[in-house]
Amino acid sequence: MEQLPFYIPALFIAALLLTLFFLFKATRFSRTIAWLSLTWLFVSGMLAFNGFYSDVSSMPPHMLFAVLPPLALMAFAFASKRGRGFIDAIDPGTLTLLHLVRIPVELVLLFLFLEKKVPRIMTFEGNNLDILSGISAPVIYYLVFVRKKYARRTLLVWNILCLLLLLNIVITAILAVPYPFQQLAFDQPNQAVLYLPYIWLPAFIVPVVFFSHLVLMRQIMRGRFKV
Repeated sequence: MEQLPFYIPALFIAALLLTLFFLFKATRFSRTIAWLSLTWLFVSGMLAFNGFYSDVSSMPPHMLFAVLPPLALMAFAFASKRGRGFIDAIDPGTLTLLHLVRIPVELVLLFLFLEKKVPRIMTFEGNNLDILSGISAPVIYYLVFVRKKYARRTLLVWNILCLLLLLNIVITAILAVPYPFQQLAFDQPNQAVLYLPYIWLPAFIVPVVFFSHLVLMRQIMRGRFKV
């Protein structure tokens, strides 16, 4: 992919580092999480650097190999007793603030649209309202963890709504990638996520955000959430 203005990858890397910070802090700087995260970022980054994900003619789509490993790891964590114990010990307040990363991510998508690397429907000018999750995150944190008002119900409803917003942009993004099954944005497809550093959006940032929703919803529904 042709070189873009410096501020776009710089802002994206800042969003990635912010995601790592909140994830590490929420898991009390777990060495296992640090090792898994950094290893996966390296592996997926090297694959992107060598053009693996940018091959849009191969079937199954190579993008699957960016999203399946983190999803498989999540499934293992929720399926195993040790994994569930680890999940239930994650700090819910920090996980809530983690969604602040959705603000710089949405700004990056807007800038990528202006550079004709993603379609308009993937931005908050189009069909993507995911930025609302990031904007509302500190408000929810304040109400639930500082003021301690309407804790369970407020956090549960917010997580469900934000999860729906996330699924909306994920589906839109998939259908806009220039694969044989592309259904959207033929005039300006979703190309950026096939290259570094933006491959880390579907390979890392989105799975972490998705994971945080699942963790919080599990903690709430099992009554482990105490504020």
